[in-house]
Amino acid sequence: MKNRKPEAGSQKQEIRPPTCSTRPLLILISAPSGSGKTTLSQQLLGARPDMTRAVTCTTRPPRPGEKDGVDYHFFAPAEFQKQVQAGDFIEHATVFGRSYGTLRSELLDKLRAGRDVLLNVDVQGAATIRRRAQAEPELKRALVTVFLTPPSLATLEERLHKRNTDGPEEIQKRLAFARQEIAQWRHFDYLLISSTIPEDLRRMLAIVEAETLRAVRATAPEF
Repeated sequence: MKNRKPEAGSQKQEIRPPTCSTRPLLILISAPSGSGKTTLSQQLLGARPDMTRAVTCTTRPPRPGEKDGVDYHFFAPAEFQKQVQAGDFIEHATVFGRSYGTLRSELLDKLRAGRDVLLNVDVQGAATIRRRAQAEPELKRALVTVFLTPPSLATLEERLHKRNTDGPEEIQKRLAFARQEIAQWRHFDYLLISSTIPEDLRRMLAIVEAETLRAVRATAPEF
């Protein structure tokens, strides 16, 4: 069968798939200490170069290899308290005698620049951010919360020993605290029970993709 010739005056048009724009996400990952949230965060950032990490603040000393402004903003206790009194933190908490916090400007500046933002915080910080987001539509629209947990406390204890950063007494304190944190998983949008590193990343990417496509964050093309 021969191809029909186009009628006089007609032009061949390129068919392009419709596109839609999406609003940036604030992906919040929380987990008990030693559950692998730092590893998952690094894997996610490697797989999604369009995503940027929110750098949190802390009064704990840097661990070997950590850099100020990259891994954390390392503050002296007095300097941290000054920021608290100024109302600069969207959340802050004291865990095991060390203070941690997230600057409000750290999140909003990156979201307003159109970047997806990854935030790694403890359970206390996640609860505070959820409350604050209820009063701030910009944060509420962007926020997606994920709770990562090992399949058992025995697995968590094994990981804490392998990390080799805490003594036996400190590990037992972290395990006791972990029991309380794990009980809060129902307050998160997603529960991710840790498996292997590749599987954790696969499921995390699926969450990000699904949230990107939600109607509340997308703008459909005009026809």
